Amino acid sequence: MKLTLRIWRQHDDDGRLVDYEVDGLSADMSFLEALDVLNERLVLAGDEPVAFDHDCREGICGACGVMINGVAHGPEKATTACQLHLRHFRDGDVLTVEPWRAQPFPVVRDLVVDRSALDRIVRAGGYVSVSTGSAPDAHALPVPKPDADTAFEAAACIGCGACVAACPNGSAMLFTAAKTTHLGVLPQGQPERYSRARDMVAEHDALGFGGCTNAGECTSVCPKGIPLTTIARLNGDLLRAHTTRSAR
Repeated sequence: MKLTLRIWRQHDDDGRLVDYEVDGLSADMSFLEALDVLNERLVLAGDEPVAFDHDCREGICGACGVMINGVAHGPEKATTACQLHLRHFRDGDVLTVEPWRAQPFPVVRDLVVDRSALDRIVRAGGYVSVSTGSAPDAHALPVPKPDADTAFEAAACIGCGACVAACPNGSAMLFTAAKTTHLGVLPQGQPERYSRARDMVAEHDALGFGGCTNAGECTSVCPKGIPLTTIARLNGDLLRAHTTRSAR
């Protein structure tokens, strides 16, 4: 295969799209492997390689996130960029590759952005008050199956930031909702359930993320399929946090 990769290059405050023709690619390669091939050739030619984030390359860490032809992680549903294979493109295609675009995600270099704002949201309330010591027995604290399923679904969030990049408002509400939900529906997370929602949303807003208007773009690009109902659950907890004395 031969692809033209139109990649955002940025070393300081100014950036631009640069076209690279990459041939000799296999349809069985992942998208990141295509970037590896390009970088090997750039290094051999004495040029600067393209900077991009990656880690596990197994679709479970979220570090690989980039915009491919305007879509976070590319055209395949429930697929991270590292798990996106070139068989989903055609020989001769032109692919525009850009970093996440959001005020709280400043570009560090090329395709690399600083996503530590998401960590600060978690620090604002992503904990539970439980007794320390030895691990309790597995069935010591019964959890209803629907609650366990809901918590597990929300806990699948890998914090890649695709929801932010896809949202027309640059909102991280799907991420924030996932982090509040997977704790808030379990018995262990009840003591801080409502204060957690209040504190994490306050941090979300303070960091410059936009407000949620239920556009739904976040769920369409989420590689783990976090549903929009997660945001509805967060909104319910947030309303209770601001309207009941016991939640303060």
